[in-house]
Amino acid sequence: MTTEPVDNQPEVSVPGATLAPTHRGGGGGGARKSLKIENLRIGFGDTRAVDGLSFELPPGGAVGIVGESGSGKSATALALLGLHQNATVTGRISFGGTDLTTLDDREWRRIRGARIAMVFQEPLTALSPFHRIGDQIAEVYRIHTGATRRAARLRAVEVLKQVHIPDAERRARSYPHQFSGGMRQRALIAMALACRPQVIVADEPTTALDVTVQAQILDLLDEVRSTTGAGLLLISHDLGVVAGSADSVVVMRNGRAVEQGPTESVLVTPREAYTRELIAAVPHPNPPRTVEGEPLLRLTDVRKHFKLPRRGRVDAVDGVTLDVRRGETLGIAGESGTGKTTLARMMVGLVEPSAGKITFDGADIARRRGRSVQMVFQDPLSSLNPRRTVGESIADPLRLQGVRDPRARVLSLLERVGLSPREYDRYPHQLSGGMRQRVGIARALAPSPRLIVCDEPVSSLDVTTQAQILALLEDLRSTLDLTLVVVSHDLAVLRQIADRVAVLSGGAVVELGDTARVYEQPEHPYTKELLAAIPVADPLEARRLRALRRSRLV
Repeated sequence: MTTEPVDNQPEVSVPGATLAPTHRGGGGGGARKSLKIENLRIGFGDTRAVDGLSFELPPGGAVGIVGESGSGKSATALALLGLHQNATVTGRISFGGTDLTTLDDREWRRIRGARIAMVFQEPLTALSPFHRIGDQIAEVYRIHTGATRRAARLRAVEVLKQVHIPDAERRARSYPHQFSGGMRQRALIAMALACRPQVIVADEPTTALDVTVQAQILDLLDEVRSTTGAGLLLISHDLGVVAGSADSVVVMRNGRAVEQGPTESVLVTPREAYTRELIAAVPHPNPPRTVEGEPLLRLTDVRKHFKLPRRGRVDAVDGVTLDVRRGETLGIAGESGTGKTTLARMMVGLVEPSAGKITFDGADIARRRGRSVQMVFQDPLSSLNPRRTVGESIADPLRLQGVRDPRARVLSLLERVGLSPREYDRYPHQLSGGMRQRVGIARALAPSPRLIVCDEPVSSLDVTTQAQILALLEDLRSTLDLTLVVVSHDLAVLRQIADRVAVLSGGAVVELGDTARVYEQPEHPYTKELLAAIPVADPLEARRLRALRRSRLV
């Protein structure tokens, strides 16, 4: 088996209206049917995840469900496919005259995947790593249609072509790890399309993707809906994701629908305070701030290459020269594979450059690690020891400095990042994602650094938690006289927090300047492409940007 480099398989932009209709036979063929949810309640023991939810998805329509983590969005999605275990589900889910809540396991297996299909958030966990992509799609098709192996293989290639996988016949023989993140998500959509379903449920389908790949996936889902007649239920914590893709929106909080209606009405003129809070939490430009400080961190022609089996040498960072000014927040933008994380790790001395020079306040960065420079990692759950309490993890850098009893200092840090002192004795798995990120920030603050590098600090958080973390970082920068570097694939995030932005492509800086100038007058084509892909919460603007992306492909 030969592993093909993911870097050589770029995402393919989706042209408009190119899918051929697929209304011929199969498990989901026939007249389109509406999906109607009435007074849905889902409970797990004493916990009520969904409490009296009602809405309707018409044939060929698109409904977006938005809300924070824990609002009941994903619980609703799983109920539509009968995937809940150890849960009490009441109410009515009507589909083609059948109440799905009354089905037994055998009846669910005939509907799940054939008439109602799901696109999961994380394709690496939804796809088997041991089987080829085409074989997995073909198996789903055979189970639901009884097709021959040859017919199933042909159908697998057909749907891979429909989701714009290049060279679909060959790529059908690839394994999931040989696909990029966006290509894997396309494969999941292809699998969902295989049996020509009447409803597609997409649960956070773009959360972990770069903005340009995210735009491609959303464009693809919109194209699938318009050309196959399938209804689309799009679930997301990001208002910008549903704004340009949904006809109507359901806003959920604590298991209840606090507001629902046409997308333009809900997102442009919301009635409920909670909806207005969600919209206000969407990243927006802050007033420009000029920082004229002296360079604190200086990178001069910095390069980093890695030697990989069968791929030879990979130049992750290729000749980066830039300064981080004292007191500023520098944003570093780019897609996955552009060298952002490698550059961030070199900035704090965790990775040694292959060539070039990095200095902090005039001294080599290797001599200033630890006390002067700290890092906040993307995934705090993996960077915190699961067997140690939160307080002990924050205390570690203080003990390294010789502090014998750091408890008082740790309690002060917890309060400083907006956490209660009682969190000291809790473990990482007992905290929410936003709380864990606050712990990561507290640990970075412990040795009183002058520079903190944040690698994708809000990428996996819902919109309100994201806004809180960004506000916390800005408050810490101003009150503690910190310098920040924030790495993100989300340009909307950087526009809110950064004074200057460096755009990376292919390991090199292709554009660098004040944030307002880069966003309003971008010079490099790659920067323009990134900006055009930013999701926006205004439905009209979101659709205008989609039309613009498609016009560039004609």
